[in-house]
Amino acid sequence: MAKRVAVLVVNPVNGSGLFQYLEAFFENGIPYKTFAVAETTRVKTNSGISMQTDDVVANLKGHEGEYDALVFACGDAMPKFRENAGMPFNQDMLTVIKNFGDKGKILSGHCAAALLFDGLEISKGKKFALHPFLKTAMKNSIGTDEKAAVDGHFYTAQTENTLSALIPELIKALKA
Repeated sequence: MAKRVAVLVVNPVNGSGLFQYLEAFFENGIPYKTFAVAETTRVKTNSGISMQTDDVVANLKGHEGEYDALVFACGDAMPKFRENAGMPFNQDMLTVIKNFGDKGKILSGHCAAALLFDGLEISKGKKFALHPFLKTAMKNSIGTDEKAAVDGHFYTAQTENTLSALIPELIKALKA
């Protein structure tokens, strides 16, 4: 039986990356639910397309046990995190990611996802693919130049353009 996946959708989200994950999950019979990292379920892609998620991240908090994996669908992450650092939905997102990491559940993402995993100190010594501009910001983990990296229960890709190197490995783990 396939594992259940919670997908964090930042606002604005990189639609290209998000839709690659969702399409792969749909095509492979992987059950998933999308959670907006926002106050409402209505988000936009960074190209301006409006979309509806299934729920908000506040409602995932405390229900991490219902899912086997967490995907962080990146967008304009770093500028938005700085802008919304103190907002409850950002704090909820960090709590959820930490809870998944502390439980050893599958964590996947691209672009800035590895920076979040690193900053939450749930990935000490792990090797990550992440946006090349962020490599030097890693403190507890190892940033690589690889298009995609799998290290333990962490699955990462540099950007949405390299998800094709990661998603087949993620799907294998979710079907196992």
